[in-house]
Amino acid sequence: MKLVPNLLVAATIALGFSTIDVKSASAAIVNYAFTVDTPLTKDNGFFSFDDSTFRNDYNTEAPIKSLSFKFDGDSTIYTEQDDANYPDFPLVFKTTSLTGQTYFGLDYQFNDKANPSSSISYEIIGEDFTIYSKTSPNAELISGTVSYRQVPESTPLVGVLFACSLGSIMMKRKVASMKKIKI
Repeated sequence: MKLVPNLLVAATIALGFSTIDVKSASAAIVNYAFTVDTPLTKDNGFFSFDDSTFRNDYNTEAPIKSLSFKFDGDSTIYTEQDDANYPDFPLVFKTTSLTGQTYFGLDYQFNDKANPSSSISYEIIGEDFTIYSKTSPNAELISGTVSYRQVPESTPLVGVLFACSLGSIMMKRKVASMKKIKI
């Protein structure tokens, strides 16, 4: 009788931890958040792409599956379809920073959607963000930096939480049953 709860706890914990390091042979959608930091604002975005494109060293670019970017304090949301060269762009590419860290960067150029008659354009290339005028492309109005961080998948986290919760419940039951036996 004691063997069944112990096996259940061990199997649940093993299953929960096995989902953390599983790497599927099939393609996976990778999610990244990015922050654009300029002297005026700190803006945020999100993009996802299929990581199977980077399985060999010859292909260093992949099309974006989805992209969402919003300037701080502005309600306008820019998507992958707002790229000036859509559907060929935006792209994600593998690159190495000056510190030697490998990361995925964006190649994304878009016009001011809130004011379509404006000559202002925006460009994100890797760690660089630039606001420039379409009428004077060599005149850089504002520049900033872009930082990236991978957004973890929720499925492994849910599995671990489930395994830990179930293990905790089983241990409480075991302790409670042991207290009843001692009384």
